[in-house]
Amino acid sequence: MRAVTFRRARNEEQRAARRQAILHTAEAMLAEMPVAELSLNELSRRVGLAKSNVLRYFESREAVLLELLDAAWREWLDALAVALPVGVAVPVDERIEQLAAVLARTLVERPILCELGSASAAVLERNVSAEVAARFKRAALADTIGLGRLVRGVIPELGEVAAARFAAATVLVAGSLWAYCQPSPAMLAAYAADPELAAMRMDFGAAVRDLLATLLAGLLARPG
Repeated sequence: MRAVTFRRARNEEQRAARRQAILHTAEAMLAEMPVAELSLNELSRRVGLAKSNVLRYFESREAVLLELLDAAWREWLDALAVALPVGVAVPVDERIEQLAAVLARTLVERPILCELGSASAAVLERNVSAEVAARFKRAALADTIGLGRLVRGVIPELGEVAAARFAAATVLVAGSLWAYCQPSPAMLAAYAADPELAAMRMDFGAAVRDLLATLLAGLLARPG
């Protein structure tokens, strides 16, 4: 990816364009590399700005990535609003499987969302100010509420509290399974060398679908 060269931003519109260029460049980098390999130095080089200038718009690498994560979650919710089945004419067991399948499929289609989500608590939230952290958490809370609302549209039997629990758990399940399902080169070599070990390798989409379906069934069966 070629670096973009900018002149000094002189008004709010130019500053907004500069912020978007930084975000778009970081997103493009995540299509090539995991979060751990995305450095502020390389981001600055690719966007065509000095590192100090990037820090005028975002206080850290992590602040850039948290904003990307929030945008990715909102885009996912918009897609779910279209993709999720409508109505409750079929038995709840079937709706559970349909919902879990759509959630899993749409997550598989969004590797950057999953990559950022897997790093959010352990990495991205560690090098930001209280202001940035609070802004991200408020957005995350709104996104979780939105996901719970969509879930209840498919399975109203859950109720508001259980749907909120499921929405929060979906975020955790997707992040943790994504990290587990991205084996290192050493682990890939170990799997290739030993068929018994290879059986431990998980498919992300299938694992997400199965766990979410199990969680939904459990929440429906659990009183309260």
